[in-house]
Amino acid sequence: MEKKVLIAVDDSRHSENAVRYAAGVYETVKEMKIVLFHVEPTISQYLVDEAKTKPGAYAELQKLMRKSHQAAQAMLEKDKALMVSSGVAEKDIQVMSLPRKFGAAKDILEYGTALLYDAIIVGRRGLSGLAEVFIGSVSANIVDNSQLVPVWLVDEKSPSQEVMVAVDGSESSLRAVDHLAFILGGNTEMTITFFHVAPRLSDVCPIDFSETDTSQLEAVIQQGDKACIDRFYAHALKKLEEAGIEERQIKVDVRKGGLRVGKSVLEAYRKGKFGTLIVGRRGMNKQFFTGSVSRSLVNQFSKGALWVVP
Repeated sequence: MEKKVLIAVDDSRHSENAVRYAAGVYETVKEMKIVLFHVEPTISQYLVDEAKTKPGAYAELQKLMRKSHQAAQAMLEKDKALMVSSGVAEKDIQVMSLPRKFGAAKDILEYGTALLYDAIIVGRRGLSGLAEVFIGSVSANIVDNSQLVPVWLVDEKSPSQEVMVAVDGSESSLRAVDHLAFILGGNTEMTITFFHVAPRLSDVCPIDFSETDTSQLEAVIQQGDKACIDRFYAHALKKLEEAGIEERQIKVDVRKGGLRVGKSVLEAYRKGKFGTLIVGRRGMNKQFFTGSVSRSLVNQFSKGALWVVP
């Protein structure tokens, strides 16, 4: 089945990282179609209205707008040439540049959602200081607001055949597996690691039990989590098998709770030298793998690609 991906591009090195990553994924994905999409800078409506009252100024403004569009087309053709030189068939690449309407992030989401793309790919800009706490970047806004389309957030490193899926047994995690199966189905070379942080009582209940014997409660939590994850794995393995991914390619890594989930995921990802991390954006009962966890991954993720699945 054909896969359609939209790459949001500009003239930054972060955008080039996204383009290179997509070219690497293309090598292992069957029937992948790519659109390089650019949102052109906006021109003040006040300036447009004022220029219309002065014929000479309006002509200059029209010239400026044409120059902006030509620059956008040249940039898109450059990215297209990069993809072709990286092994992507020219027939599988299209370019599209549109004037900004609502704002870069919203325009990208509107276009990607309306045309039913299977993924939106964006470069992640480096963050530091207060930016790690409060992000106003286009890429973060796209991740936060995409309700239907998975977003691939790319940072520097080229893709590898090692994929990690952070799971909590929720429907969102299962959708993440479904997206993986759809995009990478039939790839018999990659290795998939399911990573799960088993919760402790303190992870699911804020009450202070320091003076109470909680061993029985802890046992209940662990038994319930194991039963949930076992059911999840059964469904996940079936999805992957139907997509042509063999059981020998799949590993399971379960860690005990006690650390922040996001921190545990990132530590395992970095130590395992994975190239792609996949996570569902919502969690079971809107907790555990909640927006706070996926958001912490967006804030701190580096070296590879983070697929966030709504």
